[in-house]
Amino acid sequence: MKKNVHSSIKDEALVEKRRDQMIRGAVSLFKVKGFHKTTTREIAKASGFSIGTLYEYIRTKEDVLFLVCDSIYERVKDRMTMVIDTRQTTSESLIDAVTSYFELMDELQEEVVVMYQEVKALSRDAQEYVLQKEKDMVAMLEQVIANSTNRALPAAETTLVANNIFVQGQMWGFRRWILQKDFTLAEYSEKQINLLLHGLNVEITSEEQTS
Repeated sequence: MKKNVHSSIKDEALVEKRRDQMIRGAVSLFKVKGFHKTTTREIAKASGFSIGTLYEYIRTKEDVLFLVCDSIYERVKDRMTMVIDTRQTTSESLIDAVTSYFELMDELQEEVVVMYQEVKALSRDAQEYVLQKEKDMVAMLEQVIANSTNRALPAAETTLVANNIFVQGQMWGFRRWILQKDFTLAEYSEKQINLLLHGLNVEITSEEQTS
């Protein structure tokens, strides 16, 4: 669907470059003004080019929002793919996955808050497209949980735990005005992971112990 965002420019490398500029400019504005109060002219200026140039790469302001949401999900998914090895079968792999995910949510907390505030402005098809990426990421966590626990969990419970982890990472940004006054990211991660392992009744194991 990303490729269906209209551009009159045929140079794909240039399209990618300009849209990256557009995304950065739009996010900086959406943080302050929100999507609906931001104009395309403001987006163009924040992106470093004219309104005419902007419309060479998109058709509507909603296209910009879609590109923003899609970009954020892609960054999260790419990073999770790099740090999560779904083939590992130790509790350490689960700890590493959760820790890395929380660190990523800390880095992208502004963007994630903007995305969830504004995603409702997308068309239904666009919402389904970007939210499918979220389902794919939750599925990665489900696989890690299934591989790392020392007892079989029903599929529904595994899905619920994976969604809990996903939301806990986002909560670090959504509830930062409370949480970040009382916890460092390391403290928050440690406490959430301890609660997770306790709830799963998981014993800490290493690859050496299981080999």
